[in-house]
Parts: sequence; C-alpha cells; structure tokens
Amino acid sequence: MIIRDESEMLALGEKIGEEVQAKVGSGDSVVIEMIGDVGAGKTTLTRGIARGLGVKEAVTSPSFTLSKRYGFPDGSLIHYDFYRLDEPGILAETLEETINEPKTVSIVEWGESVNEILPEKHMVIKISYNEDETRTVEILK
Repeated sequence: MIIRDESEMLALGEKIGEEVQAKVGSGDSVVIEMIGDVGAGKTTLTRGIARGLGVKEAVTSPSFTLSKRYGFPDGSLIHYDFYRLDEPGILAETLEETINEPKTVSIVEWGESVNEILPEKHMVIKISYNEDETRTVEILK
C-alpha cells in the first residue's frame, strides 16, 4: 500500500496495533520485524501501533538506548533497534526472553543480526521510499 504522509503512517500503525491488541489480550506475544532504510518511517509506524495498543507515553526511537519498554492496559510493548550494533550481545538474550513473555509486543528494527532468534511466525513490515516521497508499506505475515 502507498502511504502519502505521516498521518497516514500513524493511522496504519494504529490499525495494526488494534489488530495486535486482540492477540495480546488473549495472552499471546507478538513479534513485528520492521525493515526499511533510515528515515523510512519505522518509528512513526511504531508510534501508531503503540497508539492502537493504548500506550499513553510518547514513543521515540530507541536508536541510542537500543530498546524502550512501554506499558499499555493489557501488556507491554518493547521497541528494539539493532542498527548501531555489529554484534547484538546481551541485547539478543534480552530479546529472546522478551519474545516469550505473554502479553508482550516486541517490535524489532534492523533485526538482521538477531533473525535466528525471531520466531518463525512473526509479522514482517517492509517500508520503502518512492521517488515521489511517498512510502510503500508491505505487511508480510
């Protein structure tokens, strides 16, 4: 699908968050891998997902902190960013624990270095730039 601006990206994220909320509410954990270049809109989409889940805090990029945890009424959202890491080290262990926690949504950016940890059945969202400054978002399940 083509996304024209930030408000459309947030709205898409909110819709995804609402869909994920049903799974988390029943006790499941959900893993979402985000693929896209720097500035493609991964964190904006994550902000929308957080809104759809009911997160009240401001969601920001974890590029420098590597991960951030947010609470919502039925669980937790943990946002990981492996961009700055050549070797994920202990953060990979933390991710492995997190993806098995009930009622947890784990969003992973730049997950190539931890791909073997991600569950086989996880959502993959790919965001690509277009020449006209829109984005193409593909949701692969």
